[in-house]
Amino acid sequence: MAQTSAFPSGELAQRLKKVAILGSLPQTQLRTLAKSAEVVSFEEGETVVKHGDKGNGLYLLLDGSVEVRRKSRRLAQLGAGQFFGEMSLFDNQPRSADVVAVCPSKMAVLSKWDFWGFAASEPSVVLSVLEEMSRRLRAANDALTD
Repeated sequence: MAQTSAFPSGELAQRLKKVAILGSLPQTQLRTLAKSAEVVSFEEGETVVKHGDKGNGLYLLLDGSVEVRRKSRRLAQLGAGQFFGEMSLFDNQPRSADVVAVCPSKMAVLSKWDFWGFAASEPSVVLSVLEEMSRRLRAANDALTD
């Protein structure tokens, strides 16, 4: 079962710097973001999010690896420095896939409200999320046409 981990905000800020969409942010902004994030740990095989559940925020992988699955099909494998759950930031639709930890994994979770509160002061993070969403959509389209 997922466990919440205590992380000093300075240490978490250093870890968030390694997440691609946050890497260009100044340390002061990362510390602010770290205060809003909840750090959660998952064991191998544990479901992080379930297809059809209400989306509640963005997951930033700090350590470990997860698989994104739809039914029995593997859609992607993500590791430290990557993220998932970004669609829930923009709509109120249910989760579009299962995400399962493939090894012990630790992630920072930002609620939709905390993300948008932060994005108001650092709008470049929204552009980074949209660029990654576009990349993922193109990859999905390419997979469908192969």
